[in-house]
Amino acid sequence: MPPSDNNKNSVDAFAPINTQTWANGRHKVRCVKVIKETWDVRTFCFMAEQPVIFFFKPGQFVTLELDIDNEQIMRSYTISSSPSVPYSFSITIKRIPDGKVSNWLHDNIEVGSTLAVHGPVGAFNCIDYPADKVLFLSGGVGITPVMSMARWFFDTNVDIDMIFSHSARTPRDIIYQRELEHMCARIDNFSLHLICETCENGQAWHGYRGFLDQAKLEMIAPDFMDREIFCCGPTPYMDAVKKILNANNFDMAHYHEELFGATPEGIAASAEESAAQVSEELKQQTTDDMVEVSFSKSGKSILALPDETIHAAAARLDLTIPRACGMGVCGTCKVRKLEGEVDMDDNGGITDEDIDSGYILSCCSVAKGPVTIEF
Repeated sequence: MPPSDNNKNSVDAFAPINTQTWANGRHKVRCVKVIKETWDVRTFCFMAEQPVIFFFKPGQFVTLELDIDNEQIMRSYTISSSPSVPYSFSITIKRIPDGKVSNWLHDNIEVGSTLAVHGPVGAFNCIDYPADKVLFLSGGVGITPVMSMARWFFDTNVDIDMIFSHSARTPRDIIYQRELEHMCARIDNFSLHLICETCENGQAWHGYRGFLDQAKLEMIAPDFMDREIFCCGPTPYMDAVKKILNANNFDMAHYHEELFGATPEGIAASAEESAAQVSEELKQQTTDDMVEVSFSKSGKSILALPDETIHAAAARLDLTIPRACGMGVCGTCKVRKLEGEVDMDDNGGITDEDIDSGYILSCCSVAKGPVTIEF
């Protein structure tokens, strides 16, 4: 008896899927889940339209390419999920008062929404710094990269002694509290310590109160001097942590922090603003001082100033290369160099493999001579 259509469909459902592995670049993704973490924090889960294995180093980030009020805005967020969940990734975003992007995301991104992301990139990760004992320190929404690391270690059953300390404003502001408590209850190599700055009326709290200081750190991790430390949070929080560590002569080679936070509102300057900034310099230069930068796809070229970046030269031609950090960290502005040489002063936003393939970061690359860019 031939199989029924239902049986045929069941067999097809388990047929091999042609999956791809995530690599730094531009990707279209679709929101498949929105999770309310706290009263002002949501997690957005994304998948690709075509199956993609989203492997990244826990702690890395992506840059969202958004169209808000007919304006292209790039904003970077840490991946909060673990690569042990391979077919999706998540970002966790706090609604910031008067924050244009965070409010837009909370109000507009829902299941089914699509957008473009760039990445993953970032030097802040736990893969590149193996250790037997680690200390995760986080404040506020800075918990996201260290949560990705903790989830990875938990899911992969590694034999690592983990201490996780998180500081929040009040008990209702603790992100991932139930999941962290679950992890602490399930394995004996995970120790959880939560600190709340204050308690509001009607809130019960039996944990640490105030701010992380020397005394609390010694109670939370008596052997903190022997641990690999991963820290992320508001700048005052990280400054306080470093002050404590330096006072104890901690070897800062074993301290790692997330240097790349939310992209400042004004960092992605428009082409008109970029042109205005160099207009006076152009008047001071002769053509002998300049080098030609050509863009193959657009067929345009321009004489660039001696210290002018490829990105700024493109902007003067009204060519908009996507950019977020402007510091060579996020990798959003990556373009391929077809001919010529550049000086690239990046901060980890590009891989050696990309460089070997001819890619550069346009925001921090200056032409050394005639250069042709694939754009």
